[in-house]
Amino acid sequence: MKTYKWGVVGLGTIATEFAQTFNQKESQLYAAASRNLAKATQFAAAYGIEKAYGSYQELFSDPEVDIVYVATPHNHHLEIILAALTHGKHVLCEKAITMDSQELARAKKLATEKNLILAEAMTIFSMPLYQELQQRIAANLYGKLKMIQVSFGSFKEPDARNRFFNPELAGGALLDIGTYAFSFARFFLSTQPTFLETTVLPFPTGVDEQSVTILRNAQDEMATVALTFQAKMPKQGIVAFEKAFLTINDFPRADQAILTFTDGSSETIKAGTSDQALNYEIANMIQLIKGAKENTALALSTDVLALMDQIRTKSQEK
Repeated sequence: MKTYKWGVVGLGTIATEFAQTFNQKESQLYAAASRNLAKATQFAAAYGIEKAYGSYQELFSDPEVDIVYVATPHNHHLEIILAALTHGKHVLCEKAITMDSQELARAKKLATEKNLILAEAMTIFSMPLYQELQQRIAANLYGKLKMIQVSFGSFKEPDARNRFFNPELAGGALLDIGTYAFSFARFFLSTQPTFLETTVLPFPTGVDEQSVTILRNAQDEMATVALTFQAKMPKQGIVAFEKAFLTINDFPRADQAILTFTDGSSETIKAGTSDQALNYEIANMIQLIKGAKENTALALSTDVLALMDQIRTKSQEK
C-alpha cells in the first residue's frame, strides 16, 4: 500500500492543528516549509516531521512530496497553488481556496493539464454527517427543500492593521467566515442560485464588515446568509423541507443534526466526530487521488466563489 507524503506550507494556527491531529494510515506528514528556516525546523521537530525547508520552492522541488497542504493567508493561495501544481504536486488548500473565480479558474486549468487533484479544505464537504444527510435527502425522506438559513458571527477587534480588516491581507468577513456559510448553503441547494440580492456594511478600510444575502435557484429553493465581524452569532444552519427541518449547530465541523418534524417530534442524527475534521479532509484527498470518488466538492467551491464575486460586485454598485 502506497504511503502518500504530505508537505505543509504556511506554518500558522491551522497548520499547527493539522499537524497535531494528522493521523491517517495511508499518509505521512513528511515536510514543512516556511520562509524562515528556523520556524520550519522548530515546527518539524515538534511534530516528528522528517524534512524542514526555508522556502516553499525547496519543498515543491522535493520529489518525495506527493501532496501540498496550503495554509497561508488567502492572498497568497494562487501563487502557491500554481507553483505546487507546476512541480507535479496534488494540492489541498485552505479556504477560501482563492480570492475569486478568475483565480480559481487558472488553478483548475493547470490541475487538469497536469492531471492532478486540487481541492479546498472545506470541512463541510468532508464531514461524515453531511454525507449522511445527503443520502437521506436523496432518498426524499423529508419532501421538497424550501428554505435555508445560515448565520455566522465573530467579534474581531476593529483594528485596521490586522488581517481581518486589512484589504491588502484579503480581509473581510466574506472571505474569512462567509466561505463556510455559503458552502453550507450551496451544499444543500439542488443547483446554483440564479437570483442574488445582498446588503453589505463596509468597514472603514473598505472590506466587508457584515452582510445579509438572499439566494434563490431555479427550483425556488431559497437561502439567507447573515455574516458579521463585529458581533458573536451562533454558527448555525437550518435546512427546512416540507416535512421536517434540520438544525445544525457549529456547522463547519458538525457531527450531529437535530431533525424536527412538522408534528413537533424530533430525532438526533449523528455521524463522525468533530475533532477529526481535518483527518476527514486528509482521507477524502487520498480517495480523490486514488480515483475512488469524483472531485464534486471542487464544483461546489467554484459555485461559492462565484456567489461571493457577485456579492462584491453588487456591493460596489451600491
